[in-house]
Amino acid sequence: MRWSEAFIPTLRDDPADAEAVSHKLLVRGGFVRQLMSGSYSKLPMGKRVCRKIENVVRQEMERIGAQECELPTLHPGEVWKRSGRWDLIGPEMFRLKDRRDTDLALAVTHEEIFTLLAVELRSWRQLPQIWFQIQSKFRDEPRPKSGLLRVREFVMKDSYSFDVDGEGLDRSFQRHFEAYRKIFSRIGLETMAVEASSGSMGGSESIEFMVRSDAGEDLIAACEACGYAANVEKAISRLPAVEDPACEDAPEKFATPGVRTIEDLVSFEGGAAADRQVKTLVYALDGETVLVLLRGDHDLVEQKLLDCTGAVELRAAGDEEIRAALGAGAGSLGAVGVSGLKVYADEHLRGRTAMTTGANEDGFHLRNVDLARDIAVDEWLDLREVKQGEACPLCDAALSIGKTIEVGHIFKLGTKYSETLGASFQDEEGVSHPIIMGSYGIGIGRAMAAVAEANHDANGLIWPVTVAPYEIVVCVVKPADVETSEAAARIYDALREAGIEVILDDRDERPGVKFKDADLVGPGRGQGGLPAPPRRRVAPAGRAQGRRLGHRDHPRRTPLRNQRKPEGQSL
Repeated sequence: MRWSEAFIPTLRDDPADAEAVSHKLLVRGGFVRQLMSGSYSKLPMGKRVCRKIENVVRQEMERIGAQECELPTLHPGEVWKRSGRWDLIGPEMFRLKDRRDTDLALAVTHEEIFTLLAVELRSWRQLPQIWFQIQSKFRDEPRPKSGLLRVREFVMKDSYSFDVDGEGLDRSFQRHFEAYRKIFSRIGLETMAVEASSGSMGGSESIEFMVRSDAGEDLIAACEACGYAANVEKAISRLPAVEDPACEDAPEKFATPGVRTIEDLVSFEGGAAADRQVKTLVYALDGETVLVLLRGDHDLVEQKLLDCTGAVELRAAGDEEIRAALGAGAGSLGAVGVSGLKVYADEHLRGRTAMTTGANEDGFHLRNVDLARDIAVDEWLDLREVKQGEACPLCDAALSIGKTIEVGHIFKLGTKYSETLGASFQDEEGVSHPIIMGSYGIGIGRAMAAVAEANHDANGLIWPVTVAPYEIVVCVVKPADVETSEAAARIYDALREAGIEVILDDRDERPGVKFKDADLVGPGRGQGGLPAPPRRRVAPAGRAQGRRLGHRDHPRRTPLRNQRKPEGQSL
């Protein structure tokens, strides 16, 4: 490709609304353009990168025996109603009606639709199967931001496994796990596999593949000593044992005027330290008012509450609902003596004595509270959020909390969809069983953005060669000079004949403009999964550190180096 014939609209300045580095550089490099909030057009350079990512994905999926399909993105609402997710997913799903007033939806994901195909797998002899597609998805994100990291329309590789039993699912899950490791390594991403919540997908287990990045929105807890890692929605930690004083007296009510928060009670004379308070939260779970108890210095992870209770819908109760349930406002709430409301308590309150909590009377609290004696707890659950520096649950080393970008997620679905939608098989004795399923996803555009986040410098993008739009940029410094242009053309042709993807910058522009654009676009400067070598520019003279650039001098055979060359030195 000649740059003079290409559409590469580079920009000198960052877009005003961009915060993430990938957002800035993908716009400035002419890879994407925003159509509206959460919706982006991929320009030719961006499409080249995404196509290369897709090719890597296809290769690794086919290596594990997956077969490619293409399913519709416009779905009948009736299928989603049968699975129960029409209401579960809520406003995130784009809904519409056709001219016959029939409910339709744009694909949020494709579990239901692939399950309908699996209805044709009637015999154990047809299993196992792995099917995949690379197809568009639509999600009405409430806060689309950070460029391609959070959008409302995106391309995803989603695959689905179909097995006869749990052991088969374990094998399919492991094959996807290993394939994902290879995919991310090949495109230049160093990922962490972390335990995660399955959320509305359901199933028994899920693992996220995360890339550490300040642009990420997911928080993970990780142990450098043993490798434990989990999303904070799933993470646990080990806290020091607490020795409470004996609590033989009944709870004692005392006045706490003006006390409305945990911190207020800490500083109140005769109050209590945060770790000796019982925090009482009021929630509506699937329309039912419930109480949630945690230690005063602990925070609730709402996803844990959903996962542990199996609830579909969760929201914090309003002031009127709280007063109707407990007779007091927030700041004076407790569960002592409460009946008629389900009470969920965090495990770190189990066995605690001599605690302080609200008295369900405005301006009053109770001390000398014994959890086992004074509060009727229905279920003890892991509900608290893990904090920086707490002990790893496996080895007691300190946990670190960091931001990450989710680039892949794999799920063990079990029979959640096959039972509901009638996908079953007959075994050797003719007995019918529901098919055991797994679901596995990779966002293509998000993967491109994650690679950009992880591979850049002050001058622009530094694509790994496996996904770079072009491996080499040949800059013609004096395009008006016949000898120079002919030399550049020879180098360009030689590289193409050698199978190297190259773009020839033959524009009538100043060298500085061309070099700046080359830096923004980011030709290939490394191998997937390996450190990137210095920036590569091919000048018309065609010399590489004192030797001629011949057909055998493929950049992927050049030794990798971690130190940048002085600016202006060419390869």
